[in-house]
Amino acid sequence: MLKATTFRQLKTLQTVARVGSISGAAVELHLTQPAVSLQLSQLGQAAGTPLLRRAGREAKLTAAGEVMVRYANEILGLWNQAGEEVAALRGELGGTLRIGAITTAEYLVPPLLVQFTRARPGVKLQFRIGHRDEIVRMLATHEIDLAIMGRQPRELRTQAAAFAKHPMAFIASPSHPLMSAGKVQLGELELANLLIRERGADTRAAVEALFKAEGLKLHAASELSSNEAIKQLVEAGLGVAFLSLHACALELKSGLLAMLPVPATPIERAWHVVHVSDRRLPHVATAFRDFLLESSAALLEGGQKAEGARKRAIRKVVTL
Repeated sequence: MLKATTFRQLKTLQTVARVGSISGAAVELHLTQPAVSLQLSQLGQAAGTPLLRRAGREAKLTAAGEVMVRYANEILGLWNQAGEEVAALRGELGGTLRIGAITTAEYLVPPLLVQFTRARPGVKLQFRIGHRDEIVRMLATHEIDLAIMGRQPRELRTQAAAFAKHPMAFIASPSHPLMSAGKVQLGELELANLLIRERGADTRAAVEALFKAEGLKLHAASELSSNEAIKQLVEAGLGVAFLSLHACALELKSGLLAMLPVPATPIERAWHVVHVSDRRLPHVATAFRDFLLESSAALLEGGQKAEGARKRAIRKVVTL
């Protein structure tokens, strides 16, 4: 059984499972749809049972397909690690850095990846962005080796290390009436069309904790799953929001947005680099993790400088 299975077939199944369709997998793998279907058919024949079932335009895994994908991820991951370890014996750091980040961290991670890969031209990138539950799932299924997120997941055994500060605050348009106040209380924000992220997001958990600490119940006007959508609504004067300051750094710098003078804010949390506890990291993933931790002092210092600049900007707006 499975004697005729090839790495190419496993890669095809892995890709179809991730993108959810044969057509999408064909585009990513630079193959025709019939070629992808043939690979899956041959793998199903070797397994003795269908691995996929059609659901409209989507391709859903059968129970056997779920098992095969899990092992395909492990087999392909081990094969990649073997190549990386051989390269390491030659004094080279190569391979693919498979990393994921929650949507808010997409503003933080790219400059770090540029800095890391610039000094290591043999490293390729596979960078995935998703909501928190999506990134946790990718860790669990070994689609990624490292994840950048705020809170360490409880639903999975992981190791996490803090490497940078993560400030969060209430933001509004500089022309918003509350900007002229010397101090804005939490209770006032409920009347200002408060926009927040969906449940599960780090900023959502932080703002809920902030209201709870004051003995208040959070009443949001709207819940949105996109930082960009929230920022555009706030810029247009349609409400105030609670966001990561990394997510709106450019808007704060350009004056499109400003921080509201709410006591006890910005709230400061930490960014963590996370990996599954019982899985050995590839050399390239270990190198990037070490790079983040070794650079943490500079990253933290940069965050402090940025926060100081933001606070000076607030004082300037408040005194206008």
